[in-house]
Amino acid sequence: MRFTWDRHAGMARVLTVAGSRKARNLAAALCQVDGFRWITLEGPATVHTHPEHVERAVRRYAERYAVLPPNPSDRVVIEIAVDRITGLNV
Repeated sequence: MRFTWDRHAGMARVLTVAGSRKARNLAAALCQVDGFRWITLEGPATVHTHPEHVERAVRRYAERYAVLPPNPSDRVVIEIAVDRITGLNV
């Protein structure tokens, strides 16, 4: 799952669509694996539909991945207030 990390705010952001399982379940843990490296971010999550929140997530996504994310009409952002980080070889 692609996400962005805002170190200063302690916030991870995931763009998705309103009807997705991620949004419905309010995923509160996020894990990313890259070969022998992995990281898990955990914390309370909130789904935001407000354009300001979504656009902030889009900008951060484009900066991190050097490409704009898909633009479905029902796009939302899951913001996870990270309170625990675990990983290996990060």
